[in-house]
Amino acid sequence: MKIVVLKGSPNKNGSSNMLAENFTKGALEAGHSVEEIDAAHADISPCIGCVHCGYEGECILSDDMDEIREKIIDADMMVFVTPLYYYGMSAQLKILVDRFCSRNFSIQQKHMKSALLTVAYNSDDWTFDALQSHYDTLLRYLNLTDCGRVLGYGCGTPSMTKFSKYPDEAYNLGKSI
Repeated sequence: MKIVVLKGSPNKNGSSNMLAENFTKGALEAGHSVEEIDAAHADISPCIGCVHCGYEGECILSDDMDEIREKIIDADMMVFVTPLYYYGMSAQLKILVDRFCSRNFSIQQKHMKSALLTVAYNSDDWTFDALQSHYDTLLRYLNLTDCGRVLGYGCGTPSMTKFSKYPDEAYNLGKSI
């Protein structure tokens, strides 16, 4: 299976990217091909809502999303990776997701698999409610099948995350796909 890991953290050595690295290791060991896409450091402009694409056509904007979009369409699974920023996904990942609109139908028709990897400093039981609600909406709208979620409660720093159970959970999720 072809998996694209969509990383949305501006911190290349941060906690959410640590989960992505562990997921990727597990998925590779399971025999899948994995491509990590660093949305936070790519040249991706925000959608301007012009609807030039007609929701299934060429986007008027030309940037790294041209290549990323093709990798997504070619994949069998998308993994959304983000730190929790104000109870939602990072702006960097959200910009990438917003640009899906020019290939809505192509993504919807594929019935791709999906997973969510995320971390937050907060460890209250409601910490990930809004992000999970958004992710559930993406699953429904894009016809994605959720294969699992790693919700890293109390992962405020990479050292906190490293010594938590979440890197192993991410690895095991990748291995189980």
